[in-house]
Amino acid sequence: MAGRIVGAFAAATLLLSCTQETGNEPPVQVVGDLHDMMTWVLDPAADVVWGSAGWILTADGTQDLTPTTEGGWDQVRHSAAVLAEGGNLLLMPHLAPATDGEAWIEFSRGMTRVAQDALAAVDARDSAALFETGGHLYNVCLACHQVYARGEE
Repeated sequence: MAGRIVGAFAAATLLLSCTQETGNEPPVQVVGDLHDMMTWVLDPAADVVWGSAGWILTADGTQDLTPTTEGGWDQVRHSAAVLAEGGNLLLMPHLAPATDGEAWIEFSRGMTRVAQDALAAVDARDSAALFETGGHLYNVCLACHQVYARGEE
């Protein structure tokens, strides 16, 4: 019994020593910059949401993009959750631009709010609401890009 207590104490001490901040180091380990976040995380997630709502008109007729399986809906839910949390991540100091912080905060929070609406549409299996929410997501992204990504797309 005493060995288990000593072992648990040693493990807790090691864990605390690994998680404590030292000096002026940020509490996160920076993996990429804002461009990487957009390219690797947010763009692919938004593409899944946009690609899962609406219709495509072809010479053969109309193709409904609505997921038809639980796995398909799960993929859209995952992507909407990534976008919702992505809005929070955009508020991390290493990702936020140095200028006009209030607008950046509003755009980031707007993405989170719209992604939460997408989650609700997915949970309700409401294709029309998902389509409408995808439009709102596009507007939030476009508005932000018009301010912060001029000439980079």
